[in-house]
Amino acid sequence: MDDPYIEMREGVYRIRGSRVSLDSIVIFWHQGETPEELQEDFPTLTLAQVYGAIAYYLDHKEQIDQYLAENKAQAQAQRAAAEAANPEWYAKMRQRMAEARKRLETETTPQSAP
Repeated sequence: MDDPYIEMREGVYRIRGSRVSLDSIVIFWHQGETPEELQEDFPTLTLAQVYGAIAYYLDHKEQIDQYLAENKAQAQAQRAAAEAANPEWYAKMRQRMAEARKRLETETTPQSAP
């Protein structure tokens, strides 16, 4: 691969010379973030690197979309295996998260005047 903005290291597409993955840029860009917002999110990158990453994605869309889908499937399989190996811990964590959400809702919901 000979691209000025993207390199493949250890099986991961990265912004050349950084630890930022192409996945990160593409996913946030798909969620509607502008290149300028992405550069703010990843201050180690230049705006040119962000635009270069988006351009690389657009030039290799089918290949990168397949790569992203494979990574997502692999992550889901790993998560399922981890949960199957320790279901009690995951149930406890889900319960704690639900309680924390409920507390946060209660704390941020405006109270009506008496």
